Amino acid sequence: MDAWTGHDVPTLPGEATPPALFDSARRRIAPTMPGRTATMYVCGITPYDATHLGHAATMITFDLVQRAWRDAGLDVRYVQNVTDIDDPLLERATRDGEDWIVLAMRETALFREDMEALRIIPPAHYVGAVESIPAIAAHVRELVADGAAYTLDDGTGDVYFSVATAPSFGYESHLSRDEMLKLSAERGGDPERPGKRDPLDPLLWRGARDGEPAWDGGDLGPGRPGWHIECATIALGLLGTTIDVQGGGNDLLYPHHECSAAHAERLTGAAPFAAHYVHAGMIGLDGEKMSKSKGNLVFVSRLRGDGVDPMAIRLGLMTDHYRADRQWTDDVLKTGQLRLARWREAASAPSGPSGEGLLASVREALHQDLDTPAALALVDAWAEAALSGAGDDPAAPALVARTVDALLGVRL
Repeated sequence: MDAWTGHDVPTLPGEATPPALFDSARRRIAPTMPGRTATMYVCGITPYDATHLGHAATMITFDLVQRAWRDAGLDVRYVQNVTDIDDPLLERATRDGEDWIVLAMRETALFREDMEALRIIPPAHYVGAVESIPAIAAHVRELVADGAAYTLDDGTGDVYFSVATAPSFGYESHLSRDEMLKLSAERGGDPERPGKRDPLDPLLWRGARDGEPAWDGGDLGPGRPGWHIECATIALGLLGTTIDVQGGGNDLLYPHHECSAAHAERLTGAAPFAAHYVHAGMIGLDGEKMSKSKGNLVFVSRLRGDGVDPMAIRLGLMTDHYRADRQWTDDVLKTGQLRLARWREAASAPSGPSGEGLLASVREALHQDLDTPAALALVDAWAEAALSGAGDDPAAPALVARTVDALLGVRL
């Protein structure tokens, strides 16, 4: 599957170090310490609807990670998946009387357009679940042979992972069993299903059902993959046994990231699967959680269609810290638009305060767990000073524009 078109990222003077990020497993900020090539896997969309601001905020977060790594001189191997076969996709296609393949292709194409407009650096590999099914089925068969997975006795052909074979299960999310059971029921699991060895055991392979698409699973029989094993398989195949960052929204911490890490670790014997588990906060709308059930999703494509500059959207989503659950309001958008206009005006000034000084300060802010509120405030202060006539560095406006482009992804 092809990703979206990328753009040139300016090279900045001076030296930078890889950022420190909050790791959910250790529950603290710790330096990222990649080798020459930094590796990152970010969970992508299930393409049954358009890209909303929650998706955009998450992708901006990991775009900032990639930009910081690149600024530190690292090569970046970034993989993102598309869950182009799953229950929500099939349910939406049935509801709308549409072919699920057409729905997935259309919404994936729109996601690409939105990512390009927001100037998200594309992943090195953009991979669909469907194209990965042979490798996923092979991993499920391996887990069965290893005694870490079992087939239900109810004739469905459904295969589950046994969390009892993952002794460190829960190390990433730090949830109690009761909390896990509750979230599993809310987030696509089936803790009440009869026949499972443990209510927390996640689905690896769903046996074929009438009216549903299915693929050859070899000894598993026909069916389709579970969600968590999809991401584990894609990451292992393209990034190796361990990675630097596994990322996504904080709603993926459990069960998705906990289970995908357990799958990967059982398959390889290497732990932890990721050096950092990094999670972005949720985006609400005017004081309410943004969700499809509430019908209050704000779509990037709709804002773009209304003439909103994608750079203002990007600035609005960086106003608060990436780990915070935060609200999208008209005021947030207006602030982003005003900030963008002010920065563009300052970038056209004949001179300004030291551009190298600002670059160093923005680098330091982003180094500390992607502190975008501090970084934006620094550029605000520089812009106000430049527009007031302060500073006599004629090279500063151009360097500041390159800094904002390279590190924040905002083109002035």
